[in-house]
Amino acid sequence: MIVRNLNEAEQSNRRIVDPNNNWESTRMLLKDDNMGFSFHITTIYAGADFRMHYQNHLESVYCISGEGEVESLEDGKVHPIKAGTLYILDQHDRHILRAFKEMKMACVFNPPLNGTEVHNADGAYELDADAVSA
Repeated sequence: MIVRNLNEAEQSNRRIVDPNNNWESTRMLLKDDNMGFSFHITTIYAGADFRMHYQNHLESVYCISGEGEVESLEDGKVHPIKAGTLYILDQHDRHILRAFKEMKMACVFNPPLNGTEVHNADGAYELDADAVSA
């Protein structure tokens, strides 16, 4: 059994801050945990507006709190995000995420992240990032 506490994880090397100041992510479950997916609690800062394209991962995102929108760059559709909204990037969707108010998100990635990933120039996570130690 694996048991982790969010407050403790936020004070460890499991908390990763975006170098572009759009988000921070506490990686609660990672590749080394051998579950086949990773689980993160991510805060999207108010005013964030950035492009992503997870070419190497599929992601599901559940909004716990806050308000924003996600725009599909495939078809131009804009979907509002608020507490209780789940969006799933099941086609390696190119998208823009905007936070009108700070958003707290629960995120699941497949394949799992190693721990230190931040977005590359294409808005993706690389597959060969360094692992975070427990």
